Amino acid sequence: MSEIKVNKISPRAACGTTTLGDSGDTFTIPAGVSITNNGTASGFGATGAVSWNTTVKTGDFTAVAGEGYFVNTTSGAINVTLPAGTAGAVVGIKDYAGTFDTNAVTLIQNGSDKIGGSTNNSIVSEEGIAVTLVFVDSTQGWLVTDSGLQSEAPGPTYISASGGTESTSGNFKIHKFTGPGTFTVSSLGNAAGGSDKVDYLVVAGGGEGGSNGGGGGGGGFRESYTASVSGPYTASPLANPTPLTVTATAFPITVGGGGSGPPGCASGRTGSNSVFSSITSAGGGGGGDADGGSPVGQRTGASGGSGGGGSAPFPPPGPASGGAGNTPPVSPPQGNAGGGGYHQGCVYQAGGGGGGATTVGATGGNSASPAPAGNGGNGATTSISGTPTGYAGGGNAGGCTPLRNPSPVGFGGGGYNEVGVINTGGGGGGNSNTGGSGIVIIRYRFQ
Repeated sequence: MSEIKVNKISPRAACGTTTLGDSGDTFTIPAGVSITNNGTASGFGATGAVSWNTTVKTGDFTAVAGEGYFVNTTSGAINVTLPAGTAGAVVGIKDYAGTFDTNAVTLIQNGSDKIGGSTNNSIVSEEGIAVTLVFVDSTQGWLVTDSGLQSEAPGPTYISASGGTESTSGNFKIHKFTGPGTFTVSSLGNAAGGSDKVDYLVVAGGGEGGSNGGGGGGGGFRESYTASVSGPYTASPLANPTPLTVTATAFPITVGGGGSGPPGCASGRTGSNSVFSSITSAGGGGGGDADGGSPVGQRTGASGGSGGGGSAPFPPPGPASGGAGNTPPVSPPQGNAGGGGYHQGCVYQAGGGGGGATTVGATGGNSASPAPAGNGGNGATTSISGTPTGYAGGGNAGGCTPLRNPSPVGFGGGGYNEVGVINTGGGGGGNSNTGGSGIVIIRYRFQ
């Protein structure tokens, strides 16, 4: 293979033409080689294409054939004078700051050259547009061959919403409702961004503990978690992997109150439901009443998100069962049953603990004497709010026994003679203690 090294190739005659090779020959340009064109290129199949100049234009200028320009009209309208028309010449302009609709660009023809067959200047005034023009001939002059908007190549957009107490965790937004309110979605994301999905935590109010009897059941616990929707955090083991689809509208939020009533010989009151869109969590069941003056039907724990604990009434008949959990039924289950009561002769009576989100309430009593009252079932812990927090634990029971647990087992449930923790949906402790109010939390990607 021969090799020729020269610094310049010129035609023999002044203003002549130099030909490289013959028809059918192939010239290969190796990788890493750059070719710079300081003249006019033709016959390369590049007619209609431009080389974009990335120095942004902010004032009037004259375009050069073969170049495209990013034009910023933020400070005012700009005139662009087109070059002298030569067949195949090409010029491009692009709205740099999305301001052509406010301050337009005027394309001014050179001499008698036409634009689109007209001798009038052309005004480009559409926000975000890019335009490529090619000079064809003296009849039509400059013709638009390509145009497009930035919106045709959109970046990701996300849900925009308001309501409740708002906070952020990285690229994700959190709305916390501790009382009634409205979650208002003003706009949705596109497929490349946050789309139309949100994750949620909906916890109902906990049940009230029975009079000297069963613990209140934890409020119904319902959560969803999808990492692509609300980012990395530790969800509860009960989380549904399917997020909720929202629309651009206002969603009323209901936060259920804890079961509560006047003290005395009565079974515990059931907590109230919490609601977000199609997600409803049922209030926790009230605990059964141990006092003899109550009707027998009140001695059984009430059903609910989690069931209330049963009582151990005095005088007999014997101990009552705990209320059913996950009532009405949903999947994954929103709670568990309350524990049954215990009765040993006419001496020891021990109520059952209220059911919790993840475990049933403990049954009162055992083979030993005296019989301890049952502890509430465990609730569930999630970090959807940005902080690990326990919700929907059952309340500890009471009864005519010296062995009662005055301390809650966690997750918001009340210990004996203690109320459920507000905004956790914890069940109230035995001895007519109020259940904790519920909560609604919504989380999604916002940027």
